[in-house]
Amino acid sequence: MPIIIRDISAPMGTDKKEMISAALKKAGLSERDAVRTGIHKISLDARKRNNILTVASVWVRLDSPEREKQVCERKSFCSLARDREFTPVISGTTVPEGRIAVAGFGPAGMFAALLLAEAGYRPIVFERGGEMSERVKAVEDFHNKGIFSPRTNVQFGEGGAGTFSDGKLTTRIKDPLCGYAAQRLHQMGAPEEIIYSAKPHIGTDKLRGIVENIRKRIIEAGGEVRFNSQLDDIELRGGKICSLSVNGEKVPASALILAIGHSARDTFEMLMSRGVVLEPKPFAVGVRIEHTRESVDRSLYGKYAGSPLLPAGEYQMSFTDRSGRGVYTFCMCPGGTVVPSQSEENTVVTNGMSVYARDGVNSNAAIAVSVSPEDYGKGVLDGVKFAREIEKRAFEAAVKAGGREYSAPACTVRAFLEGKASLDNMSVTPTYALGVVPCSMDGILPSFVTGKLRESIKVFSGRMECFKDGGAVLTAPETRTSSPVRIPRGGSMESLSAEGIFPCGEGAGYAGGIMSAAVDGIRQACAVMRIYKPGQ
Repeated sequence: MPIIIRDISAPMGTDKKEMISAALKKAGLSERDAVRTGIHKISLDARKRNNILTVASVWVRLDSPEREKQVCERKSFCSLARDREFTPVISGTTVPEGRIAVAGFGPAGMFAALLLAEAGYRPIVFERGGEMSERVKAVEDFHNKGIFSPRTNVQFGEGGAGTFSDGKLTTRIKDPLCGYAAQRLHQMGAPEEIIYSAKPHIGTDKLRGIVENIRKRIIEAGGEVRFNSQLDDIELRGGKICSLSVNGEKVPASALILAIGHSARDTFEMLMSRGVVLEPKPFAVGVRIEHTRESVDRSLYGKYAGSPLLPAGEYQMSFTDRSGRGVYTFCMCPGGTVVPSQSEENTVVTNGMSVYARDGVNSNAAIAVSVSPEDYGKGVLDGVKFAREIEKRAFEAAVKAGGREYSAPACTVRAFLEGKASLDNMSVTPTYALGVVPCSMDGILPSFVTGKLRESIKVFSGRMECFKDGGAVLTAPETRTSSPVRIPRGGSMESLSAEGIFPCGEGAGYAGGIMSAAVDGIRQACAVMRIYKPGQ
């Protein structure tokens, strides 16, 4: 098992080989001692804008485990690496009487199906939206022509909501499976840097091909993937799943990995009607803020802004008020665009997206205010209702202000802070594909949300110069930060109320982003393997 040598700092742009040499020297090792070496993680330290550093941790394999252990015992900045190799264990003894099914083909569903297929389970995947080429066309038709499809859109279809995003793989979870998931994504076509970058991203342009490669691998390994196939009902017998209804067709099933995503609101309603226990959970709502990429870079990098050695500037900020309510920036997309992201007719929803190069003129991020059942009601689906009402008000406000259908309400930061509806004196050109119209956010978002947004902008302006720009643009609303419900699961990872149902990923309330959803998909595939033998 290799050792990790941490905290190697060097001037910006230092070659990776030099970083490795510096790490060996710091640990008291020579290049002859090392059997193999490589970069474990690499990032930038831009806290001092006039002295930006490259910071790395380096992995080194020595000629014996004993010697590796000795180095770690002597050097506090060295530790043994957690092995990224992972082999799922099949220990189940139950022969499945029906198919092992997966509902949803986002990151959670893809990784669950991939592991199950490679282990011989021949899973069947049902995805309500279209396959990639169909999905790209549907999204382009919506963005360019305003033709909306409630079945195939930014939220639904092959790859899930993450396919039309920045493809960020940053996660707060510290699960060893993150390394395994990154390696599998690299095998499917992602750039190698996602394995060691501190802030890895793929970009929506590259992610599409990777998603298709995962699908092909699942099919090659014996799985089946059906698109335009919506889970419309489930049948429980004696508290256990026995069949599914997909587009009206009955499918016998012994297990169902429920990876439906955070926007499958009709599926939440169906599950409740069948007695599956759901519970409300906190999430967040807010707006997208757009600055020029140049102003973000200048705020972060100072005199080094524009250097080809630096990536497009990326930030993450948060604060919590005295009541405990949090406000944070979310899904920051350097060099990206604000994307129409609704999944229901006559609503407006925003998200952010950027390609691998992150070279667009603008950068954007969500500013989101935490909300909880105390804010929106303690009914199971009251959070869904709360978000939907915001999305409908946004649609109606934009139309009333003279926009076409699915235009988005927007205003400058200056106007927002003054409680006005204006886009005068913008410092950026809004990128929302269906156009924006000047609207007051106070008629769209609840007053406690707009109040916290105003407070947060003032706080963040003390941390980043670009947040002082009154001409930056706010576009609303951001309502799909995470699922407003959770489907509780027990020690076997099954639903507490329905044996054989394995709640999974963002829609079930157990993930928040591509990587954590992928890891949860891996976990749930392993949970199936602990109960069932390969069969069917």
